[in-house]
Amino acid sequence: MNRRQHEAGQPIPAAEQGGCLADAIRPFHVMAILARARELESSGRSIVHLEIGEPDFPTPEPVAAAATRFLAGGQVRYTPAAGLPELRERIAAYYAERYGVAVAPQRIFLTPGASGALSLALAVALSPGRRVMLADPGYPCYSNFVRLYSGDPHAVPVGAEQDFQLNAALCRMHCGGDVPVAISASPSNPTGTVMRTGVLRELVEWFEAEGGILISDEIYHGLEYGGRAVSALEFGQHTFVVNSFSKYFGMTGWRLGWVVVPEAYAAAVERVAQNIFISAPTLSQYAALAAFSEESRAELERRRRAFEARRDFLWGELVKLGFGVPVAPSGAFYIYADCSAFAEDSAEFAARLLETAGVAVTPGKDFGAQSPERYLRFAYTADIPVLQEAVGRIRRFVTG
Repeated sequence: MNRRQHEAGQPIPAAEQGGCLADAIRPFHVMAILARARELESSGRSIVHLEIGEPDFPTPEPVAAAATRFLAGGQVRYTPAAGLPELRERIAAYYAERYGVAVAPQRIFLTPGASGALSLALAVALSPGRRVMLADPGYPCYSNFVRLYSGDPHAVPVGAEQDFQLNAALCRMHCGGDVPVAISASPSNPTGTVMRTGVLRELVEWFEAEGGILISDEIYHGLEYGGRAVSALEFGQHTFVVNSFSKYFGMTGWRLGWVVVPEAYAAAVERVAQNIFISAPTLSQYAALAAFSEESRAELERRRRAFEARRDFLWGELVKLGFGVPVAPSGAFYIYADCSAFAEDSAEFAARLLETAGVAVTPGKDFGAQSPERYLRFAYTADIPVLQEAVGRIRRFVTG
């Protein structure tokens, strides 16, 4: 825009003024890895993709069939902003069945993916400049969401001694004297660790005692290998709990998540949802009703066991090759592995591994400032024969 346009009363775009919120959004480096991997594939190279956290299984058949039946009716209209009443009720029943907790359907809000759920929680939880504690390493988009809602993301270094998880002692140390706000994640991206029951209980109880706000990201619940991941709702009713149909339920492209909100926030959350979403995708909501069917749940359990077998294989092979995995990856579909035996810079290692061996992985710099140069994230979202091929290529790469 030129000066004449400005003097004529036309506004200057925020990006040209400087200080646009988008300027604070940091890039997701794995997208560059993926783009380069696609370029190599288009030139005829064989690439093994272990970089993206998306299940490779198709939408469960009962879910797809339910969507087809609903679509045939031709009445794909808006649902209430909070979501389809029968789906909210079914999710409430799921909490009773899986966790033994009673959640009123009126506290459950359907959203466009878990990202929409985080948006609703942060919109009502944050005031400008409010500190939000985040585990480092952790999911990179958390800090970007916090910035978009004018909060102040505060990285809390976590290591193997904390299972790469937040805990009450760390939050007490890092809250800065303010009313505490934090986002926790169990199972975690990128580490695949599950928060221990006692640690989560203490964390929830401390936040409730302090009158703080804890947002518990539970989108990988259902994908656990060993004990069941516990929900923050088992220890209190004042935590925001985020979940999704994307990971365990295998519905990534359907863009459907949910958030359970404390009762005191329900009216405010509904107002925000009405204004920024209108409603979550209607077709996805009707399809998701079938995700809880007996047939669907049996298929999801078969997939969970397949992920567990993949985890066991890749974890064992990486350790044999000399990668360090300091904490057992007991959930999600990630292994966060120390590659310092092979390189001083994991980003440079990942780039060479892709170009030379045709294996795409995510460097640690995507996940924070806590020794990112040491770590790589491997996503075991591919079948075991593909993982075997990847391991063979990595072995040849590191042994020269």
